[in-house]
Amino acid sequence: MDRPLVSVIIPTYNCAGTIKQAIDSAKAQNVNAEIIIIDDCSADATENVMQAYQEDPVIFYARNPKNLGAAQSRNKGVAMARGEYIAFLDADDFWAAGKLEKQLAAIRRTGCVLCSTARELAKPDGTLTGRIIPVKETITYRQLLRHNCINCSSVLVRSDVMRAFPMEHEDAHEDYICWLRILKKYGCACAVNEPLLKYRLTYCGKSGDKRKSARMTLRVYRYMGFGTLQSLFCFCSYTLHGLAKYGQARLRGALRCRSGPQD
Repeated sequence: MDRPLVSVIIPTYNCAGTIKQAIDSAKAQNVNAEIIIIDDCSADATENVMQAYQEDPVIFYARNPKNLGAAQSRNKGVAMARGEYIAFLDADDFWAAGKLEKQLAAIRRTGCVLCSTARELAKPDGTLTGRIIPVKETITYRQLLRHNCINCSSVLVRSDVMRAFPMEHEDAHEDYICWLRILKKYGCACAVNEPLLKYRLTYCGKSGDKRKSARMTLRVYRYMGFGTLQSLFCFCSYTLHGLAKYGQARLRGALRCRSGPQD
């Protein structure tokens, strides 16, 4: 197989019911891509689902010998990747057709090293809700400090940059720390303001505990080296943006979560 342009990394933990939709949406992208699935010791039927792809030359399945968590599973996928770009996709999310093609065009047009997209919320069964969370087409470091508008499953990033800034600190929001560090060096990211990511809502997991999530967000700013006052200022802005972003979804009774090592 020739070197792929994009390496799609899908960490999974007990997502047998949704991972096929994630994989198939990645396979449907009109770019030369490989798909790397990192199974973080799933106890469900994930291995059985993956048997259907065992002869597929663009799909690589690796099962961790012990639970590593989302951050280290993604880092493992990055180490395995051969593509010029890395795209992350969680096993319970999925993409619209043309996502990677549009992001590659945005990166080439702007010169940015990282590109995000808008997202549409989906119900636990995958039915789309029509609720769209937009994104600015240019995201600066200062904007990102106040509000993490970069969803991990939407990211396309240069592989050399991702290797220079691996995900760390799973006691915080490790992907948020990663994007902040990248933008602190490179200044800004670009985005495609179309709902090319379909972001599944579920009802349980670590992000469902809002007090825990708040503590994790505060740790993000401390890991970035901020003092107490600056951390509190950023956290207040983050909280206000979060309330506005998810207010409608919460009224519908939908809370974003992950089980096991997923974010």
